[in-house]
Formats: sequence, C-alpha cells, structure tokens
Amino acid sequence: MRRFGWIGAALLLVLFSVTPASAGQHDYLALGDSVAFGYRPPAVTPPADYFDASNFAGYPERYSPNVTNASCPGETTASMIIPGAQSNGCENSVGSPFGYRTIYPLHVSYSGTQLEYAVWFLKTHPRTRLVTIDIGANDLFVCQQTTPDQCTGASFPVALQRISRNLTTIFAALRGAARYRHDLVLVSYYALDYRDPVAVAQVQALNAALAGPTLRFGGVVADGFGAFQEASRSTGGDPCAAGLLIALPTGGCDVHPTAKGHAVLAGAVEDAVAKGQRHAA
Repeated sequence: MRRFGWIGAALLLVLFSVTPASAGQHDYLALGDSVAFGYRPPAVTPPADYFDASNFAGYPERYSPNVTNASCPGETTASMIIPGAQSNGCENSVGSPFGYRTIYPLHVSYSGTQLEYAVWFLKTHPRTRLVTIDIGANDLFVCQQTTPDQCTGASFPVALQRISRNLTTIFAALRGAARYRHDLVLVSYYALDYRDPVAVAQVQALNAALAGPTLRFGGVVADGFGAFQEASRSTGGDPCAAGLLIALPTGGCDVHPTAKGHAVLAGAVEDAVAKGQRHAA
C-alpha cells in the first residue's frame, strides 16, 4: 500500500500477538492486502527477503498458528473479485502490468483471484471458524492516481460506493457459494494522524462504507481505528511517535504497522470475535 496523502491515510487492521486460547483448534483464513500480509517497505527490508514470504508476518500469524494467509499487497476490492482488474500493486499497478504477486511469492500459492481461492478454501476446510478481511484502502489509492480531482471531490463518494458494492459481492460469495457460517471479521482502517480532522473524517467515511456490508452479512467490525487511536493517545494522537508504524531511515513513518502496531490491531479483532460469539450465544 502506498501513502494516501490526503486521507492522512488509513491502513488496515487486525489480530493479536498473544494467541487466544481458542486459536489453534480450528482453521483460520486471512484475506486482505499488505497489512494482513505483514508487508515492510524496501527502505527497511533487504531485497532478498521478498523472495521468501515467511520473512513477513502480519496480525494473522500472531493470532493463530493454523492461519492460511491469502492476502496480497496492493489488492483492491475489484482485483480481489475480477482477474486482471486494477490493483495498487498486487497483480498490476497503475500504468504497469507488474505487481507484487507477479514477482514475489505470497504466503499461499494460488491461481485466479483471492476470492476464488477463499471460496475453494472454505469449501474444502469445513473446520474453519474465523475469516478476517482488510480491503478497500487500495481502491482509494487507485482513485487518487486515476481521477482528475485525485479522489478529493465527487470521485470520493463514487469510490466509496464502488467499494461497498464490491465488498457485498465478496461477502455474498463467502456466505453463499462457500456456505461459510462462522465468524467473519472486517478490520477497520486506522488513521496515520489523529490530529488531522480532515484525514480522520475521510478514514471514518471509508470505514462506514466497509461496515455496512459487513453487518448485513452477519459479520462484526474490529475497531482498528479506535485501537490505534487509544494506543497513540500518549503521543497526542501520533501513531508514528507511538511506535505503531514502521520508522523510515529518512525520518517519519511508513503506513504499515510495526509488530507493536499489529499487536494493537490484533486486540481489536480479538474483542470483535468475542463480541460476535456473545451475540451468537
């Protein structure tokens, strides 16, 4: 994922560095983009590391040893569904036919789309009891690069509507074609700077677009936004200064979480899973 400057950015979400007691008893499928993947930028990563996906660990690996992590850095809601659709660096990039997946291995090797793999996995792994997903921010990065207003005007709500429709399609496939009936967790986006009210409002708008389909399909939202906000309270709302984002040698931070950031977001998912189970009881 690339920095979405005007959004003050948001990136994703999710699980826990301390494995919950229930983890390991059932299969767990993680879907999403670079945050679920555990991506680190080239400025802090030796080039050879990219050729071995085990060098990267996101919240899914910290949550359960039984995880199957199908995420792809740069995935959009469109490219997750449609082969060859525009991504932000998964199978292609804006203006380029190359993406992460065309050069480097993912945690899981599969042909076709991430959604096709997810449906296959859930059909063939009936013990799966948790699916997490973080998706949507890359759609806005693509919107920023391909619209005249750089996704700051009329194109922004249009992009949000498209994200919501695509997420509906994704969840319909998981609940319908895959017949998955267990915990479904959408991890909400966090802001890169909670001191910027404009950026925060934009992140919240994206999260609202993601929450609607999630709730309609019986899922729960892990409050990654709130978890990062609380964890950066001691630094006045600056996740970079709080050590939640990867520090860059040139100063400042990348948009991707550190191990500490993944742990904070993991707590939000753990809370969401517990909430969903209480409601189902």
